[in-house]
Amino acid sequence: MKSFEYTITDPVGIHARPAGVLVKEVKSFAGSTVTIEKGEKSVNALKLMALMQMGIKQGDTVTVSVEGGDEEAVCTALENFFKANL
Repeated sequence: MKSFEYTITDPVGIHARPAGVLVKEVKSFAGSTVTIEKGEKSVNALKLMALMQMGIKQGDTVTVSVEGGDEEAVCTALENFFKANL
């Protein structure tokens, strides 16, 4: 399993639009399971409603974990996605 931490910089955090874009990005990595954690909460990154219910705001630090095929490449791609979009 590979993981990285990221502090959200988007002024509105992970609300409907960025959550939808994130789910779409994660779907492109079919062989991997992506989990997002904030504090004690943890959700599968494919679950749009669960992701929005986490209430992730600007300044919150999340841990993104990748498990499955080609973890290294998926983790790197997601880290770049977070930096560009969130």
